Amino acid sequence: MRNCRCILTLLTLALPLAAMAEVPVLESSSIPQGSSYPPAGYGTAGSYAGGGAQAPASAQGMLFNQLEQMQQEIAQLRGMLEEQQNEIQRLKQESLERYQDLDQRLSSGAGSAAPAQNSAAGAINANGTPTPPAAQQQASAEPGDPAKEKLYYDAAFDLIKAKDFDKASQAFTAFLNRYPNSQYAGNAQYWLGEVNLAKGDLQGAGQAFAKVSQAYPSHAKVPDSLFKLADVEKRLGNNDKARGILQQVIAQFPGSSAAQLAQRDLQRLP
Repeated sequence: MRNCRCILTLLTLALPLAAMAEVPVLESSSIPQGSSYPPAGYGTAGSYAGGGAQAPASAQGMLFNQLEQMQQEIAQLRGMLEEQQNEIQRLKQESLERYQDLDQRLSSGAGSAAPAQNSAAGAINANGTPTPPAAQQQASAEPGDPAKEKLYYDAAFDLIKAKDFDKASQAFTAFLNRYPNSQYAGNAQYWLGEVNLAKGDLQGAGQAFAKVSQAYPSHAKVPDSLFKLADVEKRLGNNDKARGILQQVIAQFPGSSAAQLAQRDLQRLP
């Protein structure tokens, strides 16, 4: 009887272990393809992770579009910068050519050479009638003194050599106000235009060059002054006026250096 009780006890303890041994263990390969694991409704963390899977792809697309837009803007800025650099280079080249032209004229002694004398019949007015030298002398702001005039003129011209164009402009203006009928006045009027052009004062340069042919029509500087006047008009954007003046130089002063330069610039005008 005692042995039967022991056997019953052992059978009772062995039953739970046998039941646990019958629970199947599922391998990952044995899960059907169409089933979901974990099962639907199993927690919320898994569904949140699955729903946010598209976020990285959307952020990359936005970054790509921003990068492409920035590249286009950089390309546009580079184009604008190149245009500005070309314009600056052009202005520098024009300024350099202007100074080289002025230095060449200085080194050739054009300014210090004796100015052309008026003809025996006197200067010719703009209307073509001769003006007697006596009338010119009466119109002078100060009695003529060739020695004093030359000192005054040379002092103004030395300021050009020193490239002090502001003071040179003031000196030539004062000389012309004081000695408007001096034998040096035609040259002074021309060089007043040159220094104003070197300063970048296009309006002042144009007025000075135009006055050479108006006040001293028989002066040797008239062809050069007209050529320079055409250059000023071209710089101001008045191409039609520049073309007309260049044609005038070629027609009135054929064979001169100014006419040759005028022919060259006439071909370059748009």
